[in-house]
Amino acid sequence: MADNNGKEVWQRDEVQSPCINICVVHPEARICTGCYRSIDEITSWSKMSNGERADVMAELPGRASGLTKRRGGRSARLKR
Repeated sequence: MADNNGKEVWQRDEVQSPCINICVVHPEARICTGCYRSIDEITSWSKMSNGERADVMAELPGRASGLTKRRGGRSARLKR
């Protein structure tokens, strides 16, 4: 890959983190609502092999539907 000046830019050959800088952990599912990884997956990401990372990435799309959005305020707490 080249930068704007036509020079080659070195890049790592690894599965990149799916983090989108919306780091909010769902209180019940214990999954980040931004990237859908578990706390354990987030903390161990840098130590995972490319295969392990690819496995996690393959699971992420299916996790989104399992999270219900929380609504703020008193009415949300009363419905629990």
